[in-house]
Amino acid sequence: MKILVTGAAGFIGYHVAKKLAAQGFKVVGLDNINDYYDVRLKFARLADSGIRKEKIKAGELAQSDMFSNYRFIQLDLTNRENLLSLFENEKFTHVINLAAQAGVRYSLENPFSYINSNVVGFTNLLEVCRVSGVQHLVYASSSSVYGEDTPIPYKESAQTDHPVSLYAATKKTNELLAYSYSKLYKLPATGIRFFTVYGPWGRPDMAPWLFLSAISKNNPIKVFNKGNMQRDFTYIDDVVEGVLKIIPSFPQTEIPNTIYNMGCSSPVQLMDFIGIIEKTTEKKAILEMADMQPGDVVSTFADTSLLETEFGYKPSTSVKTGIEKFHEWFKDYEAGKFG
Repeated sequence: MKILVTGAAGFIGYHVAKKLAAQGFKVVGLDNINDYYDVRLKFARLADSGIRKEKIKAGELAQSDMFSNYRFIQLDLTNRENLLSLFENEKFTHVINLAAQAGVRYSLENPFSYINSNVVGFTNLLEVCRVSGVQHLVYASSSSVYGEDTPIPYKESAQTDHPVSLYAATKKTNELLAYSYSKLYKLPATGIRFFTVYGPWGRPDMAPWLFLSAISKNNPIKVFNKGNMQRDFTYIDDVVEGVLKIIPSFPQTEIPNTIYNMGCSSPVQLMDFIGIIEKTTEKKAILEMADMQPGDVVSTFADTSLLETEFGYKPSTSVKTGIEKFHEWFKDYEAGKFG
């Protein structure tokens, strides 16, 4: 297999690309390195997989110092011509699309960023996969597609026609586009609905990082819906394991298209989650209770029985253990140990 991993400077993409490279696969990472959050974190992730910042030049492949089988290119998926050229030159057999404009709340302020990245960019990727004969496209969807009226736990068969954020609507659009390409052109495509992924090298705009950072520094945290929320927090190592199980096996159906939930299947109350961080950091949280934010849902809870049945997927990292590991990494990152 020769694998393209998009979003390779992002949280999940960095972990997946590095793991694949460590296992000996030929890997090319791709990312536009936008400034939605601090680009220093993105460059630090890349450096941790052997891609030094000074070697990165837009549109050119940079060789990893750590893995001879891993290269990286700074490229935007909206640049269809350059994307097609990359596919023609590299002849990828598999593609893992983890690139996206992320964030529910940010989508309320910058809608066109989401349309360009998550719809136009994804359509370009589908098209180049089609013309290049890619054997399997695995792409990131999101638990946000379920909206607020879906029965708990969320099953893949549930209706997803009422997204409550533009971000969720773009992810639902990805699923529909992928299905159309699978039906029309027999492009094997698998979507993964991720549930609140956290851990080392995570995203600084997400609650686990925001809470851990604020509590560690004795800063207040905003607790939305006055704490009456729960999330299916999923540790990054469990996610990477699940993604790697899916990559080699494309859907064996007339229309080669499927979708899986990937979560921990053990939702945690928000106040209990804050309590775990308090115990881990040995500091008391300063709480600012707030109303529900537009675009949010009260609860997420993944039914992962389909993924467990077909791939033996069973996450093993408790939130307590996951936060402890995240905290240890966070202290090192704050101390500047990753450059």
